[in-house]
Amino acid sequence: MTTHLDPKLAALSNLVARCLPALRGDDFAVELIAGLRALVPIDDATVLYYAGGDLPSLVYRETPQARASDTMERFLAGAFLLDPFYKAATEQQRFGVFLLKELAPASFQDSEYYHSWYRNCGFTDECGYLIEVGKDAFVNVALGRVEQQRFSQAQLRTLRSLQPAIEELCRQHWASESGSGEGIRKHLHLALDDFGSSLLTDRETQVINLVLHGHSTKSVATRLGISVETVKLHRKHAYAKLEVSSQAELFYLFLDSLMSNKDYRGGDTLVSYLAKPQQTGSLSS
Repeated sequence: MTTHLDPKLAALSNLVARCLPALRGDDFAVELIAGLRALVPIDDATVLYYAGGDLPSLVYRETPQARASDTMERFLAGAFLLDPFYKAATEQQRFGVFLLKELAPASFQDSEYYHSWYRNCGFTDECGYLIEVGKDAFVNVALGRVEQQRFSQAQLRTLRSLQPAIEELCRQHWASESGSGEGIRKHLHLALDDFGSSLLTDRETQVINLVLHGHSTKSVATRLGISVETVKLHRKHAYAKLEVSSQAELFYLFLDSLMSNKDYRGGDTLVSYLAKPQQTGSLSS
């Protein structure tokens, strides 16, 4: 008698069978992504591990875009602070399977972060697992599409149905790992909060911070309880003081100043950045 197995059940069985022998090994993420790809079409995948207060660790990366290598360097150095998935896990303690649009501000696609990260990598859609794997530790399994097709509702249901199995596998894999305890990310959060504060008023600093996070003028106005025209005025004054003329220049000024402060321990990164002779070939080039 011939037994006909449900294709999705067979694929799930295969995913677990691939991952179990690889637990705590170097090939775990490779097997995890291969197993997920058998269930849902994936063009791009990244696995990031956030341990304690450490910088993100790039566990797995694949992309058809060669130009994405420098983008990843910026991401790991500090741009991850603006990532909607990172913010959802750290600020809102949201874990599960999410589409990018479920976590990002309404105007996120107009932000420089979106253009420099998602557009530069060729993404048309992204969804991902946010999985808590220990005290102050989580994993982001990011799955991308670089073609016109987006993730369908059926595909999302499949990914969400796998969530308990994926969570347990990831917890087992990263159970014995821990961060360095240096709290580097805490310092970077302070750097983002204080960016521009040595030159700007408190309100201008708040406006610039929200702009960096991808909020529109209207969204900034709503969050701060001020008018749209007032937001525009604060942004205009802030841009003039920072000597930038666009959100793109603002974004790269923040990244450049952050990456130039290797031993940052507090305050506005622009203080030491502007005191140094500026070299050619900055990150914005």
